[in-house]
Amino acid sequence: MKQNLELLMEMLAALPDPVFILSESGRYVALIGGHDARYYHDGSHLVNFSLHDVLPKELADWFLEQIRQTIEENRLRTVEYALGAHDVKGLELTEGPEQDIWFEGRIQPLSNPVDGERAVVWVARNITERHNMQLQLKNLAELDELTGAYNRRKLMEALDEKFAEFKRYHHPTSLMIFDLDHFKQVNDRFGHIAGDKVLTAMVKLCKKQLRQQDLLCRYGGEEFAVLLPNTDLEEATQLAERLRKTIGQYDYHKELGQAYSITVSAGVSALCIKDKIESLIKRADDGLYQAKASGRNCVISRSS
Repeated sequence: MKQNLELLMEMLAALPDPVFILSESGRYVALIGGHDARYYHDGSHLVNFSLHDVLPKELADWFLEQIRQTIEENRLRTVEYALGAHDVKGLELTEGPEQDIWFEGRIQPLSNPVDGERAVVWVARNITERHNMQLQLKNLAELDELTGAYNRRKLMEALDEKFAEFKRYHHPTSLMIFDLDHFKQVNDRFGHIAGDKVLTAMVKLCKKQLRQQDLLCRYGGEEFAVLLPNTDLEEATQLAERLRKTIGQYDYHKELGQAYSITVSAGVSALCIKDKIESLIKRADDGLYQAKASGRNCVISRSS
C-alpha cells in the first residue's frame, strides 16, 4: 500500500503540465506537475495565496469568474488565455519562458469540498507554439502577399463587423477607396517587378499616415481601400487628402531607378442609418470614378 502511494505521488509530481487546485474564493490550494522550465515557471510559492494576492485585479477577476462558472455549470470547461511571468508576483524571479505563454486551461469541478469550500482542478497546458502557428495561418489568409496590406477578404469581414457595431452603437465609420493614376504606364515602361515595388512602397507610406485602428486593404490590382472606424465623413476626407499629398510627393527613384512621382484618385463615403455594406462601397467607388473623371489626383466624398 505504501509503495503504491509513493508511486502515485511520484506520478503526480511528474505530470508534464501544471495542475492547480483552486477554491471558489480564488485560493491556490495545491499545485503539482509542470516542472520543465522550458515551458513553465515554478509556481509552488503561490500555494495558500489568493488570485488577488498575486495577479492584477482584472486578471484575478477573470480567473475567479471561470472558477465560479465551472462550479455552477458542474462540467468540464476549456478556456484559452495568455499569461506572462510579469503578470504573477514572484514568477519573474523564477526560471522559465521570457515571452508570454498561451495556455489552454481545462477546468473540472471537484465533487467534495476542500477546506470547506467548493473547488476545481485547473490543468494549464502550454499551447504557445500552436497559437503562434494559428496566428501565422490567419495572417496568411488575411494579408496580401505582395504588399503586406490586408486583402479583400479581410476587408469584407471587417466591414461586416463594423456595420453591426454601427447599427447598434452608431459609431461613425467611413470607407476610402483609391487607386494609382496611370499605373499601367509604370508597368509598361519599367516592368511588372518594378510596378510591384511601387505598390509595396506606397503601402508603407500609407501605413505611416494611418492609425492603428485603420484597416488598409488591397482591393484589387492597383486599387486599395481604407476602413476608418470612429471617423466621420469630414475626418475621412481630410485623411484621404493627407494620403493623396503624401503619395504624390514621394519620389520612386529607389524603386524605378529614376525620379518618378505617382498621384492617386480617391472616393470617400461614410455609413448612414439606411445603408447596407454594398451601398457604402458603391458611394466610395462612385467617388473614385468621379475623381478620375475630374482629372485625377483628387478626393471626392459622397454622402449620398
